Amino acid sequence: MSRRALRRLRGEQRGQEGPGLGELGLDPGPERAREGGPPPAPGKGPRGPRRAGVSNRFELIPAEESEDEPAAGEERPDPRLSEQDTAGGSQEGSKDSSKEGAVTQETDGDGHREGQEQPDQTLATSNKPRKKKKKRKTKKNSAGETVEDNDLEDIDSLLERIEDPRLAPQSQGGTATDSRPLLYVEHRNLNPENELKRYFGARAVLGDQRPRQRQRQYVRSMWLTAPKNTWPRYSKTGITMQLLDTRRGVQHFTFEHHREYQQVQFKFLDAVESMDPNNIVLLLQMNPYHVDSLLQLSDVCRMQEDQEMARDLIERALYSLECAFHPVFSLTSGACRLDYRRPENRAFFLALFKHLMFLEKRGCPRTALEFCKLILSLDPENDPLCVLLLIDFLSLRAREYTFLTRLFQEWESHRNLSQLPNFAFSVPLAYFFLSQQEERPELERSQARERAARLVQLALIMFPSVLMPLLDHCSVQPDARVASHPFFGLNAQISQSPALNQLTSLYVGRTHALWKDPAVMAWLEPHVHEVLRMVEAQDVLVQEAEHKRKIRYQSAPRNIYRHIILSEMKEATAALPLEVTSQPVMGFDPLPPLDSIVSYTRPERTSHPSNESTLSLFFRSLLPNFNLQGDVRHDGDDEAGAAQDLNQGVNRLMAAMRDMLANIQFQEPPRDDNPEGDGDWD
Repeated sequence: MSRRALRRLRGEQRGQEGPGLGELGLDPGPERAREGGPPPAPGKGPRGPRRAGVSNRFELIPAEESEDEPAAGEERPDPRLSEQDTAGGSQEGSKDSSKEGAVTQETDGDGHREGQEQPDQTLATSNKPRKKKKKRKTKKNSAGETVEDNDLEDIDSLLERIEDPRLAPQSQGGTATDSRPLLYVEHRNLNPENELKRYFGARAVLGDQRPRQRQRQYVRSMWLTAPKNTWPRYSKTGITMQLLDTRRGVQHFTFEHHREYQQVQFKFLDAVESMDPNNIVLLLQMNPYHVDSLLQLSDVCRMQEDQEMARDLIERALYSLECAFHPVFSLTSGACRLDYRRPENRAFFLALFKHLMFLEKRGCPRTALEFCKLILSLDPENDPLCVLLLIDFLSLRAREYTFLTRLFQEWESHRNLSQLPNFAFSVPLAYFFLSQQEERPELERSQARERAARLVQLALIMFPSVLMPLLDHCSVQPDARVASHPFFGLNAQISQSPALNQLTSLYVGRTHALWKDPAVMAWLEPHVHEVLRMVEAQDVLVQEAEHKRKIRYQSAPRNIYRHIILSEMKEATAALPLEVTSQPVMGFDPLPPLDSIVSYTRPERTSHPSNESTLSLFFRSLLPNFNLQGDVRHDGDDEAGAAQDLNQGVNRLMAAMRDMLANIQFQEPPRDDNPEGDGDWD
């Protein structure tokens, strides 16, 4: 082949030919032969592997890259080279090696040989040990999508594959999740960003956060929350976690407060009694990770409609508590317990509950459900925050119908979940949604429809007072037969106990949006008429349900009151009894248990001198943290009676002084432009 044809194959123009290999010093074989030195090793020069076919000095720089990544439209050289071609190219000059290496056995797609038309490509690969090229392997996932290895190196594509519900273990009827414990918690479901990325995509959620993270200072990685750059630098707060004991494979832990943290806790209690949020802010400036201060200030910010700051304070409290975890404390096993009766442990329960409420309002029901399972796993027997009244709603919102039905089946025998209105109505609704999934076999769908019909009829018989408020919230007008029937009428709501009224009001106010679907209402209507037929026929189930309602639900336990207060559902809060609403409720410890296990107590305040004047007592009483009973020494009954009399006298004096200050009126001085005024005023 002529040199002009070779130049055309290489894409060169006339006049671009560079010096030969001998001029570049890459082929010193003949020179060493003249000097009497030993010949170089086959295929190697004095400085390493010899590169044949180089026509330009600057082609030596990107030689490795050009060989590994051939240009578009170029044929890839055959890596299967014979040993004869390599030996021949090393012993002879570049001219002879180009002739021998010109013979290859490559064929194009049509079966024609191309070895004689590409001598320089073969020459370039025959004079050095060539690395084996790895072909791009294509893998197919379970969804049938082809994924290349290069794509798997992208972090975003990895996250999308992991978070793809089709690739994850099936949680709605699959067998992979059924083998796990019921309250098993997945770490990836504790991050709300993963759920938001499933809805809106990684770029919409992360935005320009990824470049900033490279410049961010090192922070400890956490599961419950992600630390932010705006937070103060974390230092040890004085909270630790200790392992108390292990019984039947269940580990019991507790948080402990060191002496320095106890002093901060006492200052916090003084700040709360002052009823001034600024005192809590000052305390947080000195102790930025004091948990109870963060919880209380979060409630203040939420009342002031600063939801972002309230959520940030709760996340900071979770971060502070997670930094104090015991090395063997596990969030996912479901075998770690915390006793709510200990005041040190209550902050963790409350922070988790308030965090999941923010997540639910943010539109992350799946993440909120995972936190709800975590709270329930910490004390499933007592359930101090009564998250069983909430877990059904989060399961329906997250479309985790199989988890809800499994929870009902496994816990119904020993927890009697069907006697709670929320489970009585939510479980048949979950079965109805399962029956609407077309990807399920027809047999499973028919079984789900039968269970849904049977359970919703039992729920309407057991809790007839739920139907009319539910229809009212859904803006649905019932037919004349249902509206006029006394079984579902106003009498059903009046005759029920206050405790049952709180449960039904809580359920209707929380989950009425899930019943607004026209398909759900169309499914509910025939079952309501079937229940009315059973009532008119005086069915035994109707009489038994009425008897159960009269015996049970006499008074609600304290954890239900605590749940209603934390949930802030106005329908249920209005039904709270007077003994609950009359006592002060603090956000950092609402309705503490009556059998609390106290590890340390607050010291008594230092008493003021007893010879304090009445006027100084009055001015000191204007302070918000004034407490006369705490300022007087109680050494005997006489002193206690004297203190009570003094307290009453000071209260009367305070009332008289306030009335006097309120009735003081100052006469306005006469104006200069008033001709009738004489300029004198008293």
